[in-house]
Amino acid sequence: MNDITEMLIDSTNRIMKDICTKELVNESEKGRWAADLWDMLAGSGMITVAIPEVRGGNGGEYTDALSILRLAGKYSAPIPLAETYVANWLLNQLGADISEEPLTIALPSRNELFSFKENKDGWIISGKASSVPWARFAKQVLVIGKTESEHALALIKPEYGEIAFRQNLAGEARDTITFESVFMENCEVIPIDLDWVMKQLRYSLAVTRIVLMAGALERVLELTGKYSSERNQFGRPIHRFQAIQQQLALLAGEYVAAGVASDYAVDAFQKGQLSKEIIMAKIRINEAAGNAATLSHQIHGAIGFTYEHILHQNTRRLWSWRDEFGTETEWGMELAEQIMEKGQTGIWSFLTDK
Repeated sequence: MNDITEMLIDSTNRIMKDICTKELVNESEKGRWAADLWDMLAGSGMITVAIPEVRGGNGGEYTDALSILRLAGKYSAPIPLAETYVANWLLNQLGADISEEPLTIALPSRNELFSFKENKDGWIISGKASSVPWARFAKQVLVIGKTESEHALALIKPEYGEIAFRQNLAGEARDTITFESVFMENCEVIPIDLDWVMKQLRYSLAVTRIVLMAGALERVLELTGKYSSERNQFGRPIHRFQAIQQQLALLAGEYVAAGVASDYAVDAFQKGQLSKEIIMAKIRINEAAGNAATLSHQIHGAIGFTYEHILHQNTRRLWSWRDEFGTETEWGMELAEQIMEKGQTGIWSFLTDK
């Protein structure tokens, strides 16, 4: 870790600790936009990390941005930081303008592409997307569609469409947005290679969920260790009991495994490897999320489920994020397909890179 990364992590940690409180997260689940948190991160140059300065960004590497995102996961930050990072990274690769405003992404299947029809003064856009993260708060939504001759993407202001408010288990906005023959003047529709863009988005968004979960798992371990050392039963802290020590050891093991998986995925992403490294990391950290949530709630007992306690803010996000952008089953099937393509003689090199 270099000095710049350490500085970014330290600054972000202080911002999150000061602003991203339990009360802020609870209020966000009731529909409040965390404007102060976003503005502070934007003012500190945290929104356009990993974008070259010549392109309007703040420089740095993907590893720097993902380190910031891991802290966002630790503190359950209720903002579309992950989606804004991924959208900006893609726009930068395509040579388009980036933004410091909140962005989100409508990731479609191939039969759910938007329709772009050119008009002499602009474009007429139609389409519907569900489970769009933070659509109600985003300034622009990145949508993928098809013109009469090619595939393309565009940034659309959500207010041009109809937004049906939805939430995931964690209370985070996962809205449905519909555009019915919306005319947009001066809209930049960018031609794309659909396969390349879909792969970039799918793997990039999977990496964001990996690091978010790694951060949440860190917080879960901290909260559980603290609670077990303070909660007394039969005249001594409960972490002195062998059964609790066993559960704490298992929880710590899941945290370490998740951390290794996260580091593995981040390193691969930094090198541009959108393949098995990210797949295996998502599978492993998904499993860690489920196991760690169970263990932490067992140790906390009933209090961990109460609204007044903070633990549920992290565990509900672990349960939600593990299902986003690839479950264990979905990624496992893709990994199996890649292995089968190698044949018997290629399995060893596939697993060991040798």
